[in-house]
Amino acid sequence: MYEIFADLHVHIGRSKNGKPIKITAARSLNFENIAKECVERKGINVVGIIDCASPYVIEDIENFLKTGEAYELEDGGIIYKDKVCIILGSEVETSEKGRNGKKGAAHNLCYFPHLSDIKAFSNELSKHLKNITLSTQRSDLSGYDLIDMVEKYNGILVPAHIFTPYKSYYGNCADRLENVFKEKFDKIFAVELGLSSDTFLADEIKELETKTFLTNSDAHSLPKIAREYNKIQVKDISFKEIVKALKNEDGRKVLTNYGLDPKLGKYHRTFCDECNKSIETKYPVEECPYCGGKKVTFGVFDRIELIKDKEKTKSPENRPPYVYQIPLGFIPGVGGRTVQKLLDNFETEMNILHRLSKDDIEAVVGRKIAENIDNARNGNCEVHSGRWRKLWYNFCEKIKSIIYINRD
Repeated sequence: MYEIFADLHVHIGRSKNGKPIKITAARSLNFENIAKECVERKGINVVGIIDCASPYVIEDIENFLKTGEAYELEDGGIIYKDKVCIILGSEVETSEKGRNGKKGAAHNLCYFPHLSDIKAFSNELSKHLKNITLSTQRSDLSGYDLIDMVEKYNGILVPAHIFTPYKSYYGNCADRLENVFKEKFDKIFAVELGLSSDTFLADEIKELETKTFLTNSDAHSLPKIAREYNKIQVKDISFKEIVKALKNEDGRKVLTNYGLDPKLGKYHRTFCDECNKSIETKYPVEECPYCGGKKVTFGVFDRIELIKDKEKTKSPENRPPYVYQIPLGFIPGVGGRTVQKLLDNFETEMNILHRLSKDDIEAVVGRKIAENIDNARNGNCEVHSGRWRKLWYNFCEKIKSIIYINRD
């Protein structure tokens, strides 16, 4: 057994020849570039690319395999340069009966072992949505129906960013996953937390006690890969091994979840888009109490407060630790040139974040930056609630008000 790092939610912006896949993702995000980024900069051992049901991406994968630098495994997954295993996935938006009888929508991460499996899945999925070439299109399927289709082609289904106000099960569809999946609920053995929640918040919902938690980046650009990720114990890197880890079988398991403090998440607290103020109220509001604005988003923290059925106590014994970690590019003093200098010396971000001593880093970038990196990678940062764009703005202003490095 050995430990690997995995990010199982990365988007494709364009195909190799420029065809649009995920409209909101960067053009540089194509199948080949993602594989290279994981090997050459990130040090990620397993990456889930979740736009592989698009025929344009399938064509790219077929051409990628012809280069001789990548090959399919019998146990599932595509190995590139013997360093990264690519899991072929598809993010599917399902149509659900939402709260109060309103229509809801939820995103689902569907992972498959082989190219032939996702090709067959793509063919059937195309009958349930308008445009199979684009990512995350709204289907006429419910999650209850989708899981059968996924299993038909040897895949697994993981509910995506389960608490976000838009496009998630708890966010705008149901108070309980079991109400959606019914007798198939036991077939869901892992859920993705999303950027605005963490283990401690999610464990306030009893039905999630037996589910494995995943922290993934939902990357829409190459630098965002491994913004959040997982440390997993496996025998080797393959689809089969990852599934065993998510099921906690045969000693395979998720060892650690790494993610941003949810206070920095875009949807952590209820927020008014018109006056840019957090609204810290337990119950949903349709109008901002400060400015009277109608563009109000009910936050993840507030949603969990509303639907939780447990008080904050200890997580289940087998729950891995959740480590608050700031990506290299968001650490004060660590700009593009500094990151490149570190990579020139230490090869990958995972090496810098997990395998080097502070003294090693200090020898390259100096004491102050080394201290900032060491604090950030160990979770010793104090943060305040605020939307992601507020964090980004303040980062550009040298992070004067959002992040404080704890030097104690």
